[in-house]
Order: sequence, then structure tokens, then C-alpha cells
Amino acid sequence: MTRSACLIFNPVAGQSDPDQDLAQIRKILAPEIDLEILLTTAEVDADELAKRAIARGVEALIASGGDGTLSAVAAALVGSNIPLGVIPRGTANAFASALGLPDTIAAACETILGGATRQVDAAFCNGKPMVLLAGIGFEAETVEKANREAKNRFGLLAYILAGFKQLQEMEAFEAEIETEDRIITVNAVAVTVANAAPATSILAQGPAGVIVDDGLLDLTVVAPANVAGAIAASYHLFRTALTGNATNRDDIGYLRAKRCKITANPPQKVVLDGEIVGTTPLEVECIPRGLTILVPPVTVEMPLEEKLEGLPGLTVEYKLESLEQAL
Repeated sequence: MTRSACLIFNPVAGQSDPDQDLAQIRKILAPEIDLEILLTTAEVDADELAKRAIARGVEALIASGGDGTLSAVAAALVGSNIPLGVIPRGTANAFASALGLPDTIAAACETILGGATRQVDAAFCNGKPMVLLAGIGFEAETVEKANREAKNRFGLLAYILAGFKQLQEMEAFEAEIETEDRIITVNAVAVTVANAAPATSILAQGPAGVIVDDGLLDLTVVAPANVAGAIAASYHLFRTALTGNATNRDDIGYLRAKRCKITANPPQKVVLDGEIVGTTPLEVECIPRGLTILVPPVTVEMPLEEKLEGLPGLTVEYKLESLEQAL
């Protein structure tokens, strides 16, 4: 288990009391980990704090905040072997959900103390590290509409409200998607390139299960004809996220690739790990197993070898030789 770590804590993330949150984290972690605590400020963000810690030779980084904070710290670690601990305290907590990490402070801290690690893919989008996903079209417009004031007031509902508003303004664009082996041209309202994605990121769910350590990007193209079609497509993608069964609709396409370049006419806004970062074109390349995270112990549920109880008239007689072998 890592005996020392640097905690990067965003005091303005989420809607809980940051002093109480930090006190709880220290109470759980400090007895077993030599903990250096750094707070983000308006002048110094999580990315800068992470880079400084890495330059000092930190053994492990722990990030606590919303998805922006967690993604920024993770991005700074891409390509290193330094493990990342995650304590989510944001509005959506998409980062933790996408990677199967606990979403409460207590469980997240216990995961960090456990010390188990897993290597997952990362990516670069237009030269910037990417941990979750990049999107153009509908998703980018929705993220932009869900501003900080709305998220503070409504929480996760802010994204839903922004999505409904964007439905009324939805416009199609021509997208050219170039991968390592083909070029695809299509009319769409959204194109999403996912490295990892929670079930709530429904526009990334086309391939039926975004695999976080396969060395590939998961691309989903959504091209409904109207608002009703967009609602139907969203519903089917949501079912895909819940069931793991790929959707089969003419207005949804998906593929996997090691890298891709996407251009759009007219140009579209680009959202990268929850932040607007400019406009198309965008180029994304997967970095296989480029990030090491601290994870809960893997629990494998073994199938029952037999089930006899409840059968009518059941009797069981053990043979003598089997008893002798058991003894």
C-alpha cells in the first residue's frame, strides 16, 4: 500500500460542506498515509497542482472534487506509473461511475487504503489528455448550457434541463470521420468519442459497453431526423447502457478505432471531459493502459455449481466413498 500521497482538494466542488468533507478524508486516510493536502484556488487549478506534485516525485496522487478536478489530475498522470486515488464530490460524478469507483467519501477512502490498482486506457484529444470522452454537436451544446450557477442550484438536474432545451435547438451537421482504416461521411446531430463513459453519458453508448482497457476508442454517431427521433434514439441508447445490448436503429451508428479525426460542416463546439475546449476539427488517439488508478478489490461472483433445494420429494444420500474423501 502507498504510504505517502498528495491530496488535491477542490473546496468549491459539489454542494456539500467542504470543511466537513476534508475532515472526514483526513480522519480516514491520515492514520495510514502520510498525506500532503493541496487546495485548488481561482489562481491555481488542479492541473497545475498535479504537475507540481509529479515534478516533486510524489508516490501517489489523490483527487477530490467534481469531474473537472478529477479529470484534470488524471490527465496530468497519463503516461506515468503514479497511481491515482479518486474521491468524487461533484454534481454528476461521471468520472467515478465510468471507472467503477465508489461515489461516497468513506468508500472511496477505503478503496485508496486497499491499494489495489488497475491500468486503464487514456487518450489525447487535440494534444490534450483525455480520460473520459470528447463530443461534438448535441453533447457539447448541452454541457455549455449547464453552467456553474445551474449546477449549483439544480445539481444533476441541470444537465437534464439543458438537454431538453437543446432538443428545441438541435441542428444537423455533416461530419467526416477518419480512422486508421476508413473515412466515413455522415449527417449527424452528435458524434461522441469515448475512452470511458458512465451510463449517464448516453450519447457514448452505441457500442454496448465502453471498454476501458481494450486499447480502442468507442465512437457513437447519432443522426435522428427530428426531435421525436432524438428522444427515441436517446431512450434506446439509455437501454443499451443499462442492458449491455447494442441498439439497432438506422439513426444510430457506432464503431471502434485506435485513433480518429473528425471534421464538421458547419464547425461544431468540442467538449472534452466535461469542458468546452474549442471547435472542430478534433483528433483523438488512444493511449493503451496509460493511466493507473486505485480501485476496489475485484470480486468475481462464481456461478452456483448446483441448486437442489426446493425440488419436490427431495432426498439426498451421500455415498460412503465421497464422505471418506471429504474427511
